[in-house]
Amino acid sequence: MRRGKEMSLIKNTEFAVHILNEDGIKKAKMIVAVFDDALEELKTLCLRSSSAGGITLPSHFLNGREFAIVKTKLEEASFFAKKAMAMLPENQKE
Repeated sequence: MRRGKEMSLIKNTEFAVHILNEDGIKKAKMIVAVFDDALEELKTLCLRSSSAGGITLPSHFLNGREFAIVKTKLEEASFFAKKAMAMLPENQKE
């Protein structure tokens, strides 16, 4: 395992740590807000209760697996959106 100065010799930038400056932090928060708003809107469109014989079933009984995949893919997309933004030099601390 590398230690000290050797850590700065990373050859594969995919694994580099990006420390954000103030603009980068603002953009990261904006990305979070966009994905949070999207998920909330999708909840209103996709998670609906259904009545069966007078019993209201919780929405997760209707499409829980499918919506869990939606959430997972949004989480994945959010991660890569933040990573793409963080990799831009103008969003990094010097």
